[in-house]
Amino acid sequence: TLSAVDEALTMALNAASVPIQSVRAAVFSMGGADWPEDFAYIQDAMQTRLGCPLWVVNDAIGALRVGSPDGTGISVVCGTGTATGARNANGELWHSSFWQETHGSHQLAEKMLSAVYRADLEIAPPTALTQAALDFYAMPDVTELLHLFTARVTPPPAHRGRLARVLLDIAEQGDPAACAIVREHGTDLGAYALAAARKVRLTAMQPIPLVLTGSVLRHSTHLLADALIKRVRAELPHVQPTFSTHQPVIGALLLALDHLEIASTDAIQAR
Repeated sequence: TLSAVDEALTMALNAASVPIQSVRAAVFSMGGADWPEDFAYIQDAMQTRLGCPLWVVNDAIGALRVGSPDGTGISVVCGTGTATGARNANGELWHSSFWQETHGSHQLAEKMLSAVYRADLEIAPPTALTQAALDFYAMPDVTELLHLFTARVTPPPAHRGRLARVLLDIAEQGDPAACAIVREHGTDLGAYALAAARKVRLTAMQPIPLVLTGSVLRHSTHLLADALIKRVRAELPHVQPTFSTHQPVIGALLLALDHLEIASTDAIQAR
C-alpha cells in the first residue's frame, strides 16, 4: 500500500538525516508497478509527497541496474516471488509481471512436497526429500505431513517458502528428485529471461548482461542458476551472467543518479 511506501520513505530520509526538501530526484522500483495506470498512480502520490522529479519502474528493472553498469540486459529475481525484466540500449523496457507464472520459493516448496507424496505412493522412486521434509515439520510420517497441510480444522503452516532452502540443500547433495526439480525450475526461469530479451530485441550477436538475484539464487548450490544460464545461452550464447551482491533497492538509487546524470562513482566519492 502507499502508506507503507510513505512510511519507508520517511524512515529512509530520517536514517540518512536528509530533509525532504533536499531530494533532487527519486526512483521507485516496486512490485505492484505493472501497468501504466500503476505507474501513474504511484507517481502522482509520491510527487505530491516529494515535489521533485521522480520515476516509477517495476522491481525487475531496479534489480537489473544493480548488476549492469549501463542498465541494459536481462534481470532474473528469484526469492519469495519472481520478477524478470530487460532493457535495451535505446531505453526500451519490459518486465514479466502478470505474464510470468510464479516461480518463487513457495512454488519450489510445493514441488518438493509433491515429490515427497509421489515417492510415498511409490509412483516415483524414494528420495531424501522425504526425511528432510519430515524433519523440517517434525512429522512422524508422510500421511501426517499431508494432513498438516490439508486438515479441515487447522490452518496450513505459514511461510511454506522456507522449505525451498531444504530442497536446495538436498539438491546440492545430489538427490536425483531434488536435482530434477531444481533444474526444471531453472530452465523455466531461463525461458522467461529469453522472452524478456525478445521483447526488447536483444540479439544473439551482442554481449548481454544477465543479472541474477534473490534469496533462492543466492543459495550455495548453483544447480538452479546453471540450468537457467544453460537455457539462455542456447539462444543467446554471448550472455554474461552476474550474481548481484546488492539488494535491488540499490538499483533504484543508481537509476535516480542516472536521471541526474551523476556517475555512481562520483556520488560515492562525494559522500
